[in-house]
Amino acid sequence: MSMQAMNRRTFLETASTVAAASLLTSKLGWAADDHKVAPIGVQLYTVRDAIAKDFDGSIAKVAAAGYKNVELAGFSLDGGKVTYFGKTPMELKAALDKNGLAAPSTHVTYASLSPENFPKVLEASKVLGHKYIVCPWIEEDFRSKSDVWQIVSGTFNKAGAESKKAGIQFAYHNHWFEFLPVNGQLPYDILLKMCDANLVKMEMDLCWITAAGADPIKYFNANPGRFPLVHVKDLKALPKITPGGPQNFGDTVDLTEVGSGLIDWKKLFSQAGKAGIKLYIVEHDHPKDPFASITTSYQYLEKLRY
Repeated sequence: MSMQAMNRRTFLETASTVAAASLLTSKLGWAADDHKVAPIGVQLYTVRDAIAKDFDGSIAKVAAAGYKNVELAGFSLDGGKVTYFGKTPMELKAALDKNGLAAPSTHVTYASLSPENFPKVLEASKVLGHKYIVCPWIEEDFRSKSDVWQIVSGTFNKAGAESKKAGIQFAYHNHWFEFLPVNGQLPYDILLKMCDANLVKMEMDLCWITAAGADPIKYFNANPGRFPLVHVKDLKALPKITPGGPQNFGDTVDLTEVGSGLIDWKKLFSQAGKAGIKLYIVEHDHPKDPFASITTSYQYLEKLRY
């Protein structure tokens, strides 16, 4: 064999090896991207105290922490006008735009779902560009009614139908009382059964369901695609839970930044496709330093692969 033929063979073998390695690297890269936590948002309730003191500066700090998406809190419907943190929808939209932030979801009160109030919520939501409207809480005195979850399901279905007409998805956010039996049934199970799956999705708070001792993956398996939003926050120890009373959720639970507590995020997020997760929302009810907290949680999630 001539030297020229050997060189040519060596070249082709080397080229084939490099090509195969490049293809493998490319495939691994795509696989890593497929198992990335994205997009990541933050619930502005986490920084509510800072926003009350310095609205513009706080919004800028949220963006500086790396976030591109926020979930709104601070909803009010005083005098028939929707405001967030005292800002009109237009004012808030301008502040978010200025900082490169979008607000795909919002939290609104149960009272705002009434026929006289909800059209105003929908109008504000269109201005702010929401894809999801979420009810995050049922008042404790209302929860004492014997048929409360049947009533709530009916209200949610109506709100979901109106939202759907406006091109927006309605959803419900849990705490832990939904996983404590009422007359032999779990309220969360009643909601899943009685609410139309197309009209009412779930924003599962992965911390509170864990605190209640329930299994998120069980719900993902039983209700695939029902959970487009999840709240992502961690806790250091399982609390003693009660239906209500003095137990005030974030005030009495040892919460911590995402990745520094007991929740197995890789295990949960490995089921993201089945669950239908579209947005991962960081939250901490009472952080010592809210901006350090949301930055730490963002950095953990941004690097996490599952």
